[in-house]
Amino acid sequence: MSVTASQVQGAVQTLTQSSDTLFLLLGAIMVFLMHAGFAFLEVGTVRQKNQVNALVKIIADFGISAIAYFFIGYWVAYGGTFLADANTLSQGNGYELVKFFFLLTFAAAIPAIVSGGIAERARFYPVLIATFFTVGLVYPLFEGIIWNGNFGIQAWFESQFGAGFHDFAGSVVVHGVGGWIALVAVLFLGMRKGRVRAGKHTNFAPSNIPFLALGAWILCVGWFGFNVMSAQTLNGISGLVAMNSLMAMAGGIVAALIAGKNDPGFIHNGPLAGLVAVCAGSDLMHPIGALVTGLIAGALFVYLFTYLQNKTKIDDVLGVWPLHGLCGAWGGIAAGIFGQSALGGLGGVSLSVQILGTLMGISVALVGAVLVYGAIHKASGLRLSEEDEFNGADLAIHKISATNME
Repeated sequence: MSVTASQVQGAVQTLTQSSDTLFLLLGAIMVFLMHAGFAFLEVGTVRQKNQVNALVKIIADFGISAIAYFFIGYWVAYGGTFLADANTLSQGNGYELVKFFFLLTFAAAIPAIVSGGIAERARFYPVLIATFFTVGLVYPLFEGIIWNGNFGIQAWFESQFGAGFHDFAGSVVVHGVGGWIALVAVLFLGMRKGRVRAGKHTNFAPSNIPFLALGAWILCVGWFGFNVMSAQTLNGISGLVAMNSLMAMAGGIVAALIAGKNDPGFIHNGPLAGLVAVCAGSDLMHPIGALVTGLIAGALFVYLFTYLQNKTKIDDVLGVWPLHGLCGAWGGIAAGIFGQSALGGLGGVSLSVQILGTLMGISVALVGAVLVYGAIHKASGLRLSEEDEFNGADLAIHKISATNME
């Protein structure tokens, strides 16, 4: 029996669609696993009386994020809904459904980032309400502008500067926005009790370095799904993205090792700083440019987190603002520097646009967070009572401790 050209073409198209769907599904699973990394990084950093709360917050936030993004956020960003019948939704091997899953794991990173900043003194349900609105409205507003061309802003950048804002895997769209939202939430909550004694700042030591390290390792591994699989198709996959992610991670480790003076907390956050920064330009940079990006990000995190904890009233428990907010902003700008062909990059990027787009992302995050957290702060309050904070969020909220003390 002869096979027609149309049959061959149909078979090839089916194979391509199914391969792309599987590729993106694996990426979604890897980024979903990163939320376990967020959880254990927080568990290892907070005091033992708040470990259960750290675990519960991350998984509860993910559930709320899925609902908010399914019904509102994805529509805000991409104009798509999932109200059609299952037969329609499953067309093309269900690629669009898997694409939603992949993009949801990015969206859910916003409250996971915020969680580390507000740890140990935030009320449970008010924070979940904030998660619903930040994932449903604030984050997808900027996501749609950058990744879907909403409101014509990217088109305007291209017409005025010759290039749009480039953020391949979310240095600004995800990490920057999440980090600056977290800063607002941290400021509304204020400092934890006991952080200032006799007029001097006191730092609480991490409760479990092995858990902290486990969280960092899970995040590092999952990040290769976060970055490489942002191509969203097998045809778009790039070994350059993987190599640049690796080099930025190494740069972050080395910088944190030196600047952090062998402190294990800094050393395990160093690779994360480098990976945050390289997301935007990982598909453009030369690997040496990615290394420099990671080195700067690792040092930036150590010095700024140290300054915040010892010199200011910004009590950011995991340092998520310097790690995600500032290193994410640096990543947006770094893409405009090391993405230039003159520095070994692939070109097609404008430093002016990268600066403007980064500032726009920060502005959207700050305004959105002030509206969301400010409203909840006025309506119900965001902070635990002094007694509940003293007893710990585990007993105050969940009525159980992380370990059996008997």
